[in-house]
Amino acid sequence: MDVLMPQLGETVTEGKISTWYKSVGDSVKPGDNLFEIETDKVSMEVPSITSGVITEIRVGKGETAMVGAVVAVIGDSAGASAQTAPAQAAPAAAPAKSTVAAKAVAPVATFQPTKTNGMMDPYREVRTPERNYGAARQGGVLVTPLARRLAVENGIDLSRVKGSGPHGRIVASDVKNAGADSRAGGMIASGPSLAEIKTIYADSAYSEIPLDGMRKTIATRLTQSKQSVPLFYLTADVAMDALLRVRKEANAAAPMKDGLPSWRISVNDFIIKALALGLQKVPAANAIWAEDRILRFEHSDIGVAVALDDGLLTPVVRHVDTKSLRIVSGEMRDLAARARDKKLKPAEYQGGVSAVSNLGMYGVREFSAIINPPQSTILAVGASRRVPVEAEDGGVRFETQMTVTLSCDHRVIDGALGAQLLAAVKNYLEEPVTMLVG
Repeated sequence: MDVLMPQLGETVTEGKISTWYKSVGDSVKPGDNLFEIETDKVSMEVPSITSGVITEIRVGKGETAMVGAVVAVIGDSAGASAQTAPAQAAPAAAPAKSTVAAKAVAPVATFQPTKTNGMMDPYREVRTPERNYGAARQGGVLVTPLARRLAVENGIDLSRVKGSGPHGRIVASDVKNAGADSRAGGMIASGPSLAEIKTIYADSAYSEIPLDGMRKTIATRLTQSKQSVPLFYLTADVAMDALLRVRKEANAAAPMKDGLPSWRISVNDFIIKALALGLQKVPAANAIWAEDRILRFEHSDIGVAVALDDGLLTPVVRHVDTKSLRIVSGEMRDLAARARDKKLKPAEYQGGVSAVSNLGMYGVREFSAIINPPQSTILAVGASRRVPVEAEDGGVRFETQMTVTLSCDHRVIDGALGAQLLAAVKNYLEEPVTMLVG
């Protein structure tokens, strides 16, 4: 049985094997972990779905393979010894490139996790009637793995690319030509080349840091967002004294367990909840842009930016509008911890209608965040500070204020609608009791 590189998300085209738990000649049974793979966002252990002996490992530790590529072979226990000996006596030469292309098999289509006998089967082949040679479908059109990867890396919208391959298949040259046409038309900004940059800094001391998959994806998606999404920004100051009092009282009421509070609600948890309820109060803003239409959602799924050592990940808390602050807090802590360990599943960081990015803990007073498509808004949160304000009697008093900035996709949200959403969020934060009873 061929062991294939599984699909870990719609935009993931390849995976890197970080660890092999088994070696050639080892016996395996269903559920045994074979290897661990890393993508630009997550790490995942891949189990065996069959019994047998590993007769061949084609993609070694540290090597990268395209989705659908054969990374190992599991043979029957009875005939394993005959197959194993040659593999151990004469190991295959190291591949010339670190990326292993998907094996040309006809017919082959996308590789999607399915369940077999109650277990997740990451290798199951979903066949299509035509010969597609490893191509996966995108919007009904076949796209080769290399073309898909080039499109992600260069911010090319595949729905606007015409395929020149058999049956209209989009191949790598189509994506390259689309990128060249876009640059010629001024759609994609082109900066200095690597050689030009090195010439400019020829007299400076520096070290080169290769980009990993996560940093490449962040650069591509956010560049695409700034170039293709018409953004505008709305800023407001929020009085925080009432929220800080309610938070203190709520945390003080938490029952103790093993000498520690059983929960602890953060200011960020209140902000996540306030944004979700604000989207419910202004339902026209609880929507995203989908090319030729707008999708408006019933519930509010909120992404929360989590800083990692090598980039940024935005896990999504689902149906925040229906959950208590305590549940939102618990789910967010779990998601953040697994995000830092790269243990999130694609479904846990994809989607969402809006997001929160909080840099207040770093002392940042105010900033504007870039929307992560297809989301239509993102709320940037600054640090709280004590400021003087005019009292009702004409005197001066001090209050705690926090500056928030809402970035909006103008295709979905007009200025007045964005202002209504920001006003609703501000009202929930300034009257936090409404979030406890809502």
